[in-house]
Amino acid sequence: MPDQFFGTDGVRGTANKFPMNADTVLRIGMATGALYRRGNHRHRVVIGKDTRLSGYMVEQALTAGFLAAGMDVFLFGPVPTPAVAMLTRSMRADLGVMISASHNPYHDNGIKIFGPDGYKLSDEQEHEIEKLVRSPEHIKLAAPEQIGRAKRIEDAQARYIEFVKSSFPKDLTLDGLRIVIDCANGASYQVAPTALWELGAEVIPVGVEPNGFNINAECGSTHPQKVAAQVKKMRADIGISLDGDADRCILVDEKGNVVDGDQVMALIATSWHKRGILRGDGLVATVMSNLGLERLMASQKLRLERTRVGDRYVVEAMRNHGYNVGGEQSGHVVLSDFNTTGDGLIAALQVLAVLVQDGGSVSEICRMFDPVPQVLKNVRYSSGSPLETDAVKKAIEAAQQKLGNTGRLVIRKSGTEPLIRVMAEGDNADLVSSVVDDIVAEVERAA
Repeated sequence: MPDQFFGTDGVRGTANKFPMNADTVLRIGMATGALYRRGNHRHRVVIGKDTRLSGYMVEQALTAGFLAAGMDVFLFGPVPTPAVAMLTRSMRADLGVMISASHNPYHDNGIKIFGPDGYKLSDEQEHEIEKLVRSPEHIKLAAPEQIGRAKRIEDAQARYIEFVKSSFPKDLTLDGLRIVIDCANGASYQVAPTALWELGAEVIPVGVEPNGFNINAECGSTHPQKVAAQVKKMRADIGISLDGDADRCILVDEKGNVVDGDQVMALIATSWHKRGILRGDGLVATVMSNLGLERLMASQKLRLERTRVGDRYVVEAMRNHGYNVGGEQSGHVVLSDFNTTGDGLIAALQVLAVLVQDGGSVSEICRMFDPVPQVLKNVRYSSGSPLETDAVKKAIEAAQQKLGNTGRLVIRKSGTEPLIRVMAEGDNADLVSSVVDDIVAEVERAA
């Protein structure tokens, strides 16, 4: 068993293979439950999932593990990840668990764990779970009379819909707006169209027919061209593209142009700054966010604080330094006034609020800055450490020298897949493309 199977966003892997096989998932449930049984009260864990076929297996294995550890289990069925974070707090649970592999295809699955405060567990807490999973003989299981009970919660989706609607200004409605919503055949396929419709919009749903296999398949936030086509066909005002667990969103304007997380964060931060509700005098983003966002923030005398990739690290910086807006270019947008994790639907509603209040079109309000040319390429590797070879190190050093002070270079291992991600950006598009190609070529040789 590897020393570490928690990545940047919980546990993730191919269904029915380590670590997402039934035996390991059972141990994760037992270990986590045992660690979080603190005090003499009836302990409870809430569990949500997306629409993957393997979700049934993972849900049952986790449930058995938590019951064996003496925790009562409350099962939500398909709900977004931010719903689990919210309901963990609302239902005074000791733990919340989301079964999802986010934007990955159906054959992957994963486990995201939230503490009683609704925040994802820290690296240190995940390491404690891993130690127990590797040594199950040290897991303290419940006595026979203390084994937990399991029950389904039928109104979890309705609770989340009302929570989402409460984030939208009370004096506004979406009346007159035609909205295309792509739910990626995932966890939001029921709640997202309902929330938008109840707020007054004309809703055109796509990606709302999950069958266990089609989650994220040519749809959702990683394939915004699907919602873009529908926006143009239906002459809609905006398109909203969520991922499989709906903790991220990518928008599309009325012309079919993609609006990424950087532009969404820029719009929300500047709007909140004008209203006097932006905290921290800026926002938090990762090393992958565009240099144009950083320049925009500086032009408004606001800060951009960067973190490593992963919304967990964005949230950590937000909590440590008092920010209430943060996120990732990929569409995770964390608005801590409302929730403890990325929430694609709530982020979209904040953009819609600006649209309703200020008028105009999405293409006008969401073009907050001109992005600096940026190129990102992924290289798959099977084993070893391609970034540690001399040839790759020399290529990286040469690229940094070529970019100088007019650009940035970010090379990292993916925390969820066996990929090396190579990103460069700068004012010279040809130079940016060239240095990425040079590094990718060396990484491919080493991989």
